[in-house]
Parts: sequence; structure tokens; C-alpha cells
Amino acid sequence: QVQLVESGGGLVQPGGSLRLSCAASRSFFSINAMGWYRQAPGKQRELVARITSGSSTNYADSVKGRFTISTDNAKNTVYLQMNSLKPEDTAVYYCNAIVVRVTTYDYWGQGTQVTVSS
Repeated sequence: QVQLVESGGGLVQPGGSLRLSCAASRSFFSINAMGWYRQAPGKQRELVARITSGSSTNYADSVKGRFTISTDNAKNTVYLQMNSLKPEDTAVYYCNAIVVRVTTYDYWGQGTQVTVSS
């Protein structure tokens, strides 16, 4: 089991920045990948960014160059630095952890609201 607790969401003006944090209940050394997803009203949940245990990253095309995913292994925390925010970034952001053993396990945080509006 992995419990994930997100923080850092809120209201920001277009062009502003936010940093989301997600603290995991177990060491990243036992987790294969951490990621951030988002879901806007009326839309499907989509991958925003992911980082693997080997530190490989991938991003949605819509956020490349603006968002950065990173980890602090000592704190078992993954971050999403979001810059140059746009109204279309408004969504609930979810932290995700993937643990691969014989079976693949997906774990989710409770979500944090990000609203980009003037």
C-alpha cells in the first residue's frame, strides 16, 4: 500500500506559478514511477508528467517547457513546478504512484484543485 497526500493547489492568475507536492507513505526506492495527472470538468483524466525510479521523465505536450516534475527521495516527495500557467491548466491534479511486482499496482492521492483565472 502507498498513501499519497497532495498539497499546494490554489487560485493563481494567468502567467503565474504554483508548486504541487505529493508525500508518499513509503520510500521511493520501492516505487517504480510517480506521476501527476489532472482532470478538468467534463474531461477525462490525463497524464501531465511522470518520473521513473531511474529518473526518466515524460510530459504532456501541453505542458512541456512550463512544468517540471522532480523528487526529493529523502522526503519521499514528488513535486510539480508549474510556471506560465494558463486558464486551460485549471483542473483537479492527482498524484499517482506505480508499483510493479508480479502485478502492477496504481495508487492515487485525493486530488488538489488548481484554478487559473484573473
